Amino acid sequence: MNINSIETFRAAIPLHTPFKTALRTVTVAETILVKITCDNGVTGWGEAPPTHVITGDSLAGVEFAINGVVKPIIIGASLDQREHIFEMIGKGLIGNYSAKAAVDMALYDCLAQQAGMTLSSFLGGYKQSMETDYTVSVNTPEEMAHDAQLYVEDGFSILKVKVGKDLIETDIKRIQAIRKQIGTNVKIRLDANQGWKAKEAVRAIQKMEDLGLDIELVEQPVKASDLEELRHVTSHTDTLIMADESVFTSIDAKKVLETGAADLINIKLMKAGGIHEAIKIAKLAAIYNVECMVGSMIETKIGITAAAHFAASQPNITRYDFDAPLMLTGDILQGGIEYDQSTINLGSDPGLGIIGINEKFIQSKNTVR
Repeated sequence: MNINSIETFRAAIPLHTPFKTALRTVTVAETILVKITCDNGVTGWGEAPPTHVITGDSLAGVEFAINGVVKPIIIGASLDQREHIFEMIGKGLIGNYSAKAAVDMALYDCLAQQAGMTLSSFLGGYKQSMETDYTVSVNTPEEMAHDAQLYVEDGFSILKVKVGKDLIETDIKRIQAIRKQIGTNVKIRLDANQGWKAKEAVRAIQKMEDLGLDIELVEQPVKASDLEELRHVTSHTDTLIMADESVFTSIDAKKVLETGAADLINIKLMKAGGIHEAIKIAKLAAIYNVECMVGSMIETKIGITAAAHFAASQPNITRYDFDAPLMLTGDILQGGIEYDQSTINLGSDPGLGIIGINEKFIQSKNTVR
C-alpha cells in the first residue's frame, strides 16, 4: 500500500462559549485537516489545530510543513515500511509537532484500515470506552460556579478547572465557589497552564488541601522549562501534580520521570507529533509505574477520535480530556467517536471510522500529488 496523494484543508468552527485559560482565549476553532490517499483507495484523516502559545504552530506554518516538506518525503512510500516513513519525517522536519501529528494520524488511520481493525485495536486494544472531563474556563468565581453546575447537570462527573490567570487568592475563591456549588461527588482537576511560580503554587495547593477542597490533581502549575520548580511543587504537596507543557517528546518524558518532577504526565498528540511518539511516552511512563492522561487542544472530532483511539490502547492511560468537540457549534465529522454525555464510545469500524466530512466548515483546499 503506497501513498498516492496528500490533501490539506483549512477549516474553522465557532465555539458556543469562549474558551479561556491563563494563556489564551479562543472563540473559533481553526484547524488544518489532512487526507492521505493510498494506491488501493484507502484514505486516512488527520488534524492539526495550530496552538501558537503552546506548540508555536500557525495555520500557514502547518500547511507549508505538510505540503512543502513532508510531501516529498512520503509520496510514493510504502506503508509496509512505516517505521522508515516515521524516521524520515522525524529527520526531515524538526519541531512542527502539530503538522507531524496530522500526518501521523492519517497514516495510522490507513494502516488500521488495511489491517481491518479499529485503530485502538491495531495499537493494543485495551478498552472500548472512556469517560472525559469537561473544562470550566477561567472567569469570576460566580461565573465558574454557575458553569460548573451546568456541566454537572449535563452528566459530567469530572471537571477540569482553569486557574493561574490572576492572584492565587482569586484562584482559591474560584475553587471554593465551584466546590460549594457542585458538592463533593464531582472530581475537580486544576490546570494552571504554567500560571504560577513554585512557592505560590505550593502555598495555593496546601491551602486548598487544608480547606478540604478535594482536588484530584494540578496540571502544569509552573513554567514548562523549569523542571526543578515542577519537582519542588511535586515534592512539597500531597495533591498529584501532572506535567503537560513540560512534556512534548519521549526525551522530555524521560527527564521528568528520572527526576520525579511530576506524578503524572499529560500526553497530547499535538505536542508529541502524533501517535508514533505518544506510544513511546506512554510505554516509558509505564516503566516508571506512572499513569498518564491524554488531552487535546481545541480540536474537531477528527483529532479527538485519533487521540481517543490511542488513549484506549494503553493500560497506564487512565484519564481523558476530550471535551473540545462538545464546545463547538457544529460537527465537522461523519463517523468517528460517539459521545453519550461524558462517556466516549469508539465504535467498531476500521481505522478511525470516518465516513465523511461536513464541507460547510471547509475554507480552502490544497491538493499535492
